[in-house]
Amino acid sequence: MEANFRNRREAGRILATSMGPFADRPDVVILALPRGGVPVGFELAQALRAPLDVMVVRKLGVPGHEELAMGAIASGGVRILNEDVIRMLGIGPEVIDRVARQEQQELARRERAYRGDRGPAAVKGRTVVLVDDGLATGSTMRAAVAALRTLQPSRIVIAVPTAAVETCQELRAEADEVICAMTPTPFFGVGQWYDDFSQTTDEEVHDLLQHARTESVDG
Repeated sequence: MEANFRNRREAGRILATSMGPFADRPDVVILALPRGGVPVGFELAQALRAPLDVMVVRKLGVPGHEELAMGAIASGGVRILNEDVIRMLGIGPEVIDRVARQEQQELARRERAYRGDRGPAAVKGRTVVLVDDGLATGSTMRAAVAALRTLQPSRIVIAVPTAAVETCQELRAEADEVICAMTPTPFFGVGQWYDDFSQTTDEEVHDLLQHARTESVDG
């Protein structure tokens, strides 16, 4: 029986123990998926002595069936579309644009709340470690990887404390490397592997990013 993580920050510290080869490398940048991925990413960035930023991803849900993604938008002005879903349901470009505008507003709000006026981290030609607090279906992480590819990093590494074993295997076809610290079975959801899985707030995300930047400057 696998032991639970106490909270996301402990999970980040444990994840870091399997990522020694990424430490002290000037080409490495940590991008965390908010909100829950940020406490994990903060501890990972501290341990690896790497810069931390967020990769904000918003799903474009089909109107009336929002759980079904017809695409996603992400930090950096990226939009990716699921052409199979769009074609199957006959979704017109005006519907896609309307949903994208709505989600862009929320994405912009989050980026302002997290970063203020600071722009996103430069990723072109760098090794990017994408971090979340865990993976169940992995749909948001897939969108993040697809979006990140358009920004031309040299390498994409997915790193999470816990995940469904099948999801880790599937994502290896999409990222250059996948590191899942714990893949318990059966896997019913990410939250079951944390003692404290309370929601991370926008304020916590902002404060952790600010702390990470201060540490980087001081270091």
